[in-house]
Amino acid sequence: MSERSSVSELAGRLRVELDRYSPGEKLPSSRALVERHHVSPVTVSRALGQLAAEGLVVTRPGAGAFRAAGPGSAPAPAGDTSWQELALSADATADAVPRTVDASGVLATLAAPPAGVVEFNGGYLHPSLQPERAMANALARAGRRPGAWGRPPVEGVGELREWFARGIGGHVTAAEVLVCAGGQNALTTALRALAAPGSPVLVESPTYPGMLAIARASGLRPVPVPVDTDGVRPELLAEAFRATGARVFVCQPLFQNPTGAVLATERRRRVLALAREAGAFVVEDDYIRRLAHDDCGPLPGPLAAEDTEGVVIHVSSLTKVASPSLRIGCLAARGPVLDRLRAIQVVDNFFVPRPLQEATLELVGSPAWPRHLQSVASELRKRRQTQAATLARLLPELTVTHVPLGGYHLWLRLPDGTDDLALAAAALRRGVALAPGRPYFSAEPPAPHVRLSYAAVAGETEIVEGVERLRAAWADLSR
Repeated sequence: MSERSSVSELAGRLRVELDRYSPGEKLPSSRALVERHHVSPVTVSRALGQLAAEGLVVTRPGAGAFRAAGPGSAPAPAGDTSWQELALSADATADAVPRTVDASGVLATLAAPPAGVVEFNGGYLHPSLQPERAMANALARAGRRPGAWGRPPVEGVGELREWFARGIGGHVTAAEVLVCAGGQNALTTALRALAAPGSPVLVESPTYPGMLAIARASGLRPVPVPVDTDGVRPELLAEAFRATGARVFVCQPLFQNPTGAVLATERRRRVLALAREAGAFVVEDDYIRRLAHDDCGPLPGPLAAEDTEGVVIHVSSLTKVASPSLRIGCLAARGPVLDRLRAIQVVDNFFVPRPLQEATLELVGSPAWPRHLQSVASELRKRRQTQAATLARLLPELTVTHVPLGGYHLWLRLPDGTDDLALAAAALRRGVALAPGRPYFSAEPPAPHVRLSYAAVAGETEIVEGVERLRAAWADLSR
């Protein structure tokens, strides 16, 4: 019997068995279903995924599968909340910047897809790539450190600030580093510190949707500056500074999200000079440095390492290279702006929990850390090669204009006239989740795109399976 027919047969059996369970009641574990129906774990996963797509079950990562609530079990109608429309827009004026936030681009990388769906939309390493044992050991050791459960300095534990400063290089010192609860928290702090509500902030186009969401939630106006394969275009950046009077430019000079571009050597000093002439800050989101592949060669240093005048606000994080729950990152800055960053950080969070900081120190100081970095660098290179080659073989209609030697995703240009949202929906029906390109643009997209990640899947076999499913979705859309 083929795998496809096995999945259909098991899904049919489970539909009948659902009548035994009340809405919200947990179904037997995947292991129990494997033993009961004499099928493979993959068959169980795909059958549950099919039932989830039909709305019959709900899967919760780490908890299992549950019967979905039926039409007759709907909750009682809520009270009238229409008054909130007025309250949420009470500060609106003709000149106000809308505070409505579109978090769809962020949720696309955070939401766990149904069981059996290939996760090409993931923004974090698959559990098999995370240093879980090393992190568990580090956490256990950290808990026994003297003072580990006491209140840390608001700027962060000194030893961890020193470690981050060494990673940035140049003349950056520990005194210029603040420990933050991940990169998203650091970016939020930076934008709140540097730009008043209603003011423009220059952003790369396309760019990370989470940063656009931060800007809009803060009442800022993101102004797009196009990038190419060598990073942001300096002549357009200069024009944007002149036209808007912006005092902040946010960029990702290394393996930019989503294009994978690396800011060219001849552009780096030009970008810093343009910002200095405009009296503006450059927020450098160095989010992916530790996920360079083992065939990429020497990396350019952070922009902050070349900056002596306090132009650059540096942001980095360990979340991408370790675990989504290791919410540890840093801000680095020099001059009076550091005091403002510190003040906002303290008001928002007080401090990052000391046990997490101590565990991070134990992790990055262990022999397992360099082994983990080397292993991930090798594995991501193999996955990148597999995904790029499989796309070229099976889906030549989707153009990969640039294959970055770092990071964890590819940015695909779709043929003119393609609806990226429709393709994402068709792909999900075929069992593969991807990120449509539209949320990566702060204005109208110049062309349709999608982003495919290869970090969150189980391995190369699943990458090939995912591209095959995407080809079927493309055929569905082309009919």
